Amino acid sequence: MGKDECRVLVVGLDGAGKTTIVQRLKYGVSEDMEVIPTIGFNIECVEYKKMIFSLWDLGGAKETRSFWRFYYEGSQGIIFVFDSTSDALRVEEAREDLHRLLTEHELWDAPLLVMANKQDEPRAMAPREITEKLQLYSLANRNWCAQAQCGPNAGPWLCAGACRAG
Repeated sequence: MGKDECRVLVVGLDGAGKTTIVQRLKYGVSEDMEVIPTIGFNIECVEYKKMIFSLWDLGGAKETRSFWRFYYEGSQGIIFVFDSTSDALRVEEAREDLHRLLTEHELWDAPLLVMANKQDEPRAMAPREITEKLQLYSLANRNWCAQAQCGPNAGPWLCAGACRAG
């Protein structure tokens, strides 16, 4: 019997840690892991239980975010990676981009997993505060959850969360 497949968009502002999370999911923890900022997109497949997750890591630089829409079709889940150490301007920018993304017709049914990344930093906001600042409670008609990225040992269950958030 074949494995079910799930296409997951991994998005967020530049420097949030999207590529690092995707690489950790794919290859595990590595102290020698060199992460290069994504220009365009990267695709990695991760197997977890009876699922294959196709992770579409989309570049988060301001000038490339307008191209995200070309990757929406066929997506079944969204992981929005948020830098928990963001200042007020970056929080506002992230909230605007997230809510703009969620209004797209191709993504109406896609569950949302907000990853509060960099939780090990001293000035990191807690997931509850991030939930409020990103106005996630206003998403009444969408399955979503916000989760702390629990350090370098976070595993493929993140993908499963993105396909079944809520």
